[in-house]
Amino acid sequence: MNILLAEDDQKLGRLLVHKLKKEFHQVDWVQDGQSAVDYAISHPYEVVILDWMMPKMSGQEVCAVLRKENCPSSILMLTARDSVDDRVIGLDSGADDYMVKPFEFNELFARIRALARRAAKPLQQETIAIGPLVLNKTAHTLRAEEQEIMLTYKEYQLMEALMINAGRVLTREQLIDKIWGIDAEVSDNNLDSLVKLTRKKLRDAKTDHVIKSVRNVGYQIGWIT
Repeated sequence: MNILLAEDDQKLGRLLVHKLKKEFHQVDWVQDGQSAVDYAISHPYEVVILDWMMPKMSGQEVCAVLRKENCPSSILMLTARDSVDDRVIGLDSGADDYMVKPFEFNELFARIRALARRAAKPLQQETIAIGPLVLNKTAHTLRAEEQEIMLTYKEYQLMEALMINAGRVLTREQLIDKIWGIDAEVSDNNLDSLVKLTRKKLRDAKTDHVIKSVRNVGYQIGWIT
């Protein structure tokens, strides 16, 4: 499943990302409250994990904003604050569950699975279609008409990010964070090479879609004109 982790502790954040990916989840990691709001509103996450104490906005403030914006993601508060009053504040702000640090990873994973089951979406909502181009988030495939476009995992991540955000320009930084991770030592050349390879596959499939460059900003999905 797609998970957003908002945690400003570098050591814990890296460990959580590693453990969650070993459980076959896709994880975006942000380190402040405002970034958590931006990501959660613009991406379809099944579960958002929020630390309570973060720069810019607290987890409780983020939770309240997401619920005001009708964000459909399940929200798990992950915090060292363990008083009954704190739990009440977290749950009243819109959190679906509340877990106190330190915690056992097996329990965290079980709670994530429970939240995902509660908020399970119909299978048909796991596809994104732009004209004849259809991305299946369950099977991790991309099809043009009846033809499957064979993508590597990173090419798929690129197309998923662009298609979810159709009509928007994604910056280079956003795409690198999404595909390689927030701490990856990746240059713009790596992203440009990935875009070039993916463009060729779209062109070989004779689709009407293209990955457009936006000078000094990034990329967006578009149509051949």
